Amino acid sequence: MLSRKGIIPEEYVLTRLAEDPTEPRYHARERRARFVAKNGNCNVAHKNIREQGRFLQDVFTTLVDLKWHHTLLIFTMSFLCSWLLFAMAWWLIAFAHGDLDHSTRGETDATFIPCVTSIHSFASAFLFSIEVQVTIGFGGRMVTEECPLAVLVLIVQNIVGLMVNAIMLGCIFMKTAQAHRRAETLIFSKHAVIAMRHGRLCFMLRVGDLRKSMIISATIRMQVVRKTTSPEGEIVPLHQVDIPMENGVGGNSIFLVAPLIIYHIIDANSPLYDLAPGDLHHHQDLEIIVILEGVVETTGITTQARTSYLADEILWGQRFVPIVAEEDGRYSVDYSKFGNTIKVPTPACTARQLEEDRTLLDSLPLASPKGPLRKRSLASAKSKPQHKPRFSISLDALS
Repeated sequence: MLSRKGIIPEEYVLTRLAEDPTEPRYHARERRARFVAKNGNCNVAHKNIREQGRFLQDVFTTLVDLKWHHTLLIFTMSFLCSWLLFAMAWWLIAFAHGDLDHSTRGETDATFIPCVTSIHSFASAFLFSIEVQVTIGFGGRMVTEECPLAVLVLIVQNIVGLMVNAIMLGCIFMKTAQAHRRAETLIFSKHAVIAMRHGRLCFMLRVGDLRKSMIISATIRMQVVRKTTSPEGEIVPLHQVDIPMENGVGGNSIFLVAPLIIYHIIDANSPLYDLAPGDLHHHQDLEIIVILEGVVETTGITTQARTSYLADEILWGQRFVPIVAEEDGRYSVDYSKFGNTIKVPTPACTARQLEEDRTLLDSLPLASPKGPLRKRSLASAKSKPQHKPRFSISLDALS
């Protein structure tokens, strides 16, 4: 959330992106403008909107979308303005009925019944307005049956007060329970990788959830955003193409209990089919957007986390290190290695060239390093003492 508000640089936020401490944090080189920032904000500026009145047609959403200091200001001013408005109404009623004339009250005329008792000035009318709207009822001031107009104003102020309370309290509640708050603990790897998996080039990234409460019905999808030109010469600055993902469960659903590696097979139907290692530089017009959606288990609100990868944020010939290990009868996740990668043998060619010439794989050494899960399992198996059986069955006993 701090990176969204611009308080600290997004490179320092661990809850959004894992980073390599050995890599320089800032780059002076000019980079391609992002469509989606690393923290999920859309880098789009809306200008020259002529129909501003459309925002007033949905006042509640407009209030929720405002910044906190604007919302709190409107929250305070809505109550103050309503109190002042009805205080003026009560003062006018008392003035018109003669309640403010000291000669018509007190000992001079004991039979005089005011519309509202104990209204002597605008300050007392303002205090009575607050008592009516927030139902304090100190008992010093009250409406009498002398003025039907006062009874009508009392009814109107109660209805208006309930509406102001419902709208403003609902706005505050929705701002505190916004979906992107939960998305702060949904993290993506800082870099994506391209390496071999099951004999084919794959685009891979890692996603994880820092909270124990799950994301129900979590789905993930990816898109490639790049500038294209149609055969008719039309320039499309932000052409979006969906990237299919390989998922054994089917569809885009994932079970996000532990960090997962999401991968896309680069085949003939992939927009990355002609992507080569030399194309992964900051001048390349390529951006891959990743969108994770799901329902928050504790609140039932749908949340969405987003990030993107530019061409120079994709590492060729590397893969993510394993971070899940079995310890003391349960699985543990080491988030300090969330974004760490290792180099693996990968052909330095496009997926198209690899598909046309499979002999390029023959020159690659076969590597199958064992992950920490397998190593710890073997180590624990070796460390266990070999217990002898407590009884034996002899052949004489069977005869």
